Amino acid sequence: MEKLKHWFGLPLHKKIFVMLLLGILTGWLAGPKVLVLQPLGDAFIRLLKMLIVPLVFFTLSSGVTRMGSPAHLRRVGGFIVSYYLLSSLLAAAVGCAVALVIRPGIGAEGILGTVGEIKTSSYSVVASVLNWIPTNPVEAMANANMLQVIFFSLIVGIALLILDKRTETFRRFLQEGAEVMIQITDFVMRVAPYGIFALVAILVGTIGDKMMSAVLKFILADYIAVGIVLFLIYPPILKFYSVPVLRFFRHIFPAMLVAATTTSSAATLPVSMQVAEEKLGLPEPIYGFALPLGNTANMNGMAVAIGVIAVFALDLFNIPVTPGLLFQIVYLGLLLSVGAAGVKGSGIVMSTVLLETLGLPLTLIPILAAIWPIIDIAHTTGNITGDLVGTTVCASRLGQMNRAVFDAD
Repeated sequence: MEKLKHWFGLPLHKKIFVMLLLGILTGWLAGPKVLVLQPLGDAFIRLLKMLIVPLVFFTLSSGVTRMGSPAHLRRVGGFIVSYYLLSSLLAAAVGCAVALVIRPGIGAEGILGTVGEIKTSSYSVVASVLNWIPTNPVEAMANANMLQVIFFSLIVGIALLILDKRTETFRRFLQEGAEVMIQITDFVMRVAPYGIFALVAILVGTIGDKMMSAVLKFILADYIAVGIVLFLIYPPILKFYSVPVLRFFRHIFPAMLVAATTTSSAATLPVSMQVAEEKLGLPEPIYGFALPLGNTANMNGMAVAIGVIAVFALDLFNIPVTPGLLFQIVYLGLLLSVGAAGVKGSGIVMSTVLLETLGLPLTLIPILAAIWPIIDIAHTTGNITGDLVGTTVCASRLGQMNRAVFDAD
């Protein structure tokens, strides 16, 4: 009983680490028999998917209402949205570039099957943008069409902003709804160690040596790509807007740590907001909009992953990587990272969409699902860091950053 009390009293990141090691040991000892744990892993993923739509709707809608006025929304929103889009495109390109250097799938071709020449879907920018507009918002939520949910959430927030005091009750409902969803996210995170245990055990117990080597190279490529974005892309952006880089990273370290240990951007959002106000000196009207929006629409870590996964999959299925495919992958990196919610499991959904769009088999998905807890450490850290970078430089550009708070130790 005393040991149980000690276990339940451990911080989440320690539980995850312990269960990760147990998962590796269990998979190695049990082999294919470890598939008996599949329902546990599936249940964990389903719980996470359950959160996505309501979490995005409540946090994003309530975030817009904190902007104060439509004019302020235009000033802040125009800059922050441009930053989020451009940084996601750049992150996807970095993911592709690193994967093309390391080529994690080379040497494991054909293990998951082979395909002939693929016929990729044709793309229309106009059609893609039009697809953001839901014909039925309820249907969009039911089908978890995140681009449409994001669009509708923004429209609701803007309408409330224009109506101002006439909608105080509904505003309060959205803000309290956001708090409820964050609390539910906390409930789900308490079972994260056990879901991770099952997924890691299945990975170790069901794949061969060649595939394991390819997976390890994939993880390495993914971490290197995220590291480039974190430490080579973000610092020049901060410097350009006169934000001291080392002090910035020291201030946001608590949020980065929570992101790495929970691997949930949504679960990290309260910490990011606290850091924004108390350490970075950012005003609530800016971070209250930019951080919830970034939490759902600025997934730079996910954009990196899209690039790495696509090149990895093409190599595994022995498909030549052409310039046309690379352009399409970077474009998908933007779209799918915008559509991914900041909770566990959404990356697997986006990976499925990626493979289907590229015309590739889905036999890679179980492997991605099993290693996602490992690579998502880097993804989530990249995601929340990108959000805080964008929010900080936006406030600095508008002259609304409290430098006294930022400069305090």
